[in-house]
Amino acid sequence: MKNDLGDEARLLHILDCIEEISIATNGLSQDEFEQNHIVRIAVVKWLEIIGEAANHLSNEMKNANSHIEWRYIIGLRNIVVHEYFGINFSTIWHIVKEQIQPLKESIKKLY
Repeated sequence: MKNDLGDEARLLHILDCIEEISIATNGLSQDEFEQNHIVRIAVVKWLEIIGEAANHLSNEMKNANSHIEWRYIIGLRNIVVHEYFGINFSTIWHIVKEQIQPLKESIKKLY
């Protein structure tokens, strides 16, 4: 059933999660983020969903858009799912502040 979703739906899931991350972290400093366990866990969950959606995109979509680092996105999902007590929230903060918006712009061009 989950594989019945097409690329368009998966891209929308990615965009929705990026928007949620942006809203949840808006105005926060890195220290505030790292001390707010509810926001941290929410952001990790949204990153997990982004990775899961990316993992289920068609090979045609990923190959045609190889400028997007799909392996990195999917790899991050695997880390946050399997290393939940070993997550480096400083790294997560860097991803949120430096890499999420460029990903959003790339995904918007595909959607």
